[in-house]
Amino acid sequence: MNRQAPAQAPPQAPARLRPHRLGPRDVLHVGSAGLRSRPVRVFLSALGIAIGIATMVAVVGVSSSSRAELLRELQKLGTNMLVVTPGQSMFAGQDTKLPKEAPGMVSRIEGVWSVGTTGDVPESVRRSEKIPGEETGGIAVKAVKDDLPGVLRARMRSGTWLNDATSRYPSVVLGHVTAERLGIGGPGGQVFIGGRYFTVIGVLDPVPLAPEIERSALIGWQAAEDLLGFDGHPTAVYERSSDERVAQVRALIARTANPQSPTAVSVTDPSAALQAKAATEGAFSTLLLGLGGIALLVGGVGVANTMIISVLERRHEIGLRRSLGATRGQIRIQFVTESLLLSGLGGLAGIALGAAATGVYARTGDLPWVVPLWAVTGGFGATLAIGTLAGLYPAVRAARLSPTLALQAA
Repeated sequence: MNRQAPAQAPPQAPARLRPHRLGPRDVLHVGSAGLRSRPVRVFLSALGIAIGIATMVAVVGVSSSSRAELLRELQKLGTNMLVVTPGQSMFAGQDTKLPKEAPGMVSRIEGVWSVGTTGDVPESVRRSEKIPGEETGGIAVKAVKDDLPGVLRARMRSGTWLNDATSRYPSVVLGHVTAERLGIGGPGGQVFIGGRYFTVIGVLDPVPLAPEIERSALIGWQAAEDLLGFDGHPTAVYERSSDERVAQVRALIARTANPQSPTAVSVTDPSAALQAKAATEGAFSTLLLGLGGIALLVGGVGVANTMIISVLERRHEIGLRRSLGATRGQIRIQFVTESLLLSGLGGLAGIALGAAATGVYARTGDLPWVVPLWAVTGGFGATLAIGTLAGLYPAVRAARLSPTLALQAA
């Protein structure tokens, strides 16, 4: 019997070869190979990036720490204090004075909690009678009454404040600047005022809201009138009110303190200077930030230069990988990843250095350590952007190398 031969299947087209895709782990491995083989070059290249980022983070951190300290101090001192002083007279050369009743009238304004008063006494303060009277050292003599430390939220560095008894006798409390200039460290010493010695009974701590108090010798109101001929007219009335009443009190305080001439009264908010300083803190850091940005760009140029040299030195490796099936895209990914890793290492080191520098500054100045998150994330993002840009050209150049020519050049 004749058997019919089975029909043969039509020939199949050869399967199309597809390049193997690199996973994240593979990309990291091939991208870090160049870094592992040249550690010294990697360190020097990353150093430029680190210096730029460290400068930028440190500048922002130092500025933020200083601003946080100002805001903390402002919160502690409060923003609800107003100061009433004599204003400008309508007639040139004529001095204005606040009425003697001004402190009492101010204290009756609705919302006012407490009042403190000072009056300028035209006398000099000397360590002894042997020092010439014209050598004042920039120290003023002020008569005080009411609860001045409570209004100013001032604290005693040593000794005690004036009371009903000591304010009638030759006793004096010194501001901390006055005590330093006179060379008096605490209570028990004496100073010469108006032809007689006054006994020092206390020294104040710094008073940020009233720097004029820091440079003054403070005596009791009654003693100033009886012993030094003080006329009894206040030259500064400090008042504290509730926060919600500050604007209302400010609108009434001038006409209340001097009803006959309210335009001859000046009303100021001493906390405004601290608020303005806190708001403008860091404005002068722009130049340093610019220098840090320049250093970062220089570091990026260094990374690009390193990557170009790496491509030239590794032509044999690139040719071998291409001959084994690596695509141009995979070569590009390899060198861009290497550039990103190099910049990322420099960025992390720079962030650590900048944060450490901020910490040293804060610890030295007894400030809160503040490094804003936006500075850290922004700085690291800038390093990655620099790394990407620095690696693009070397990566494209590496991908364009012919496998045959690269192996022959090797």
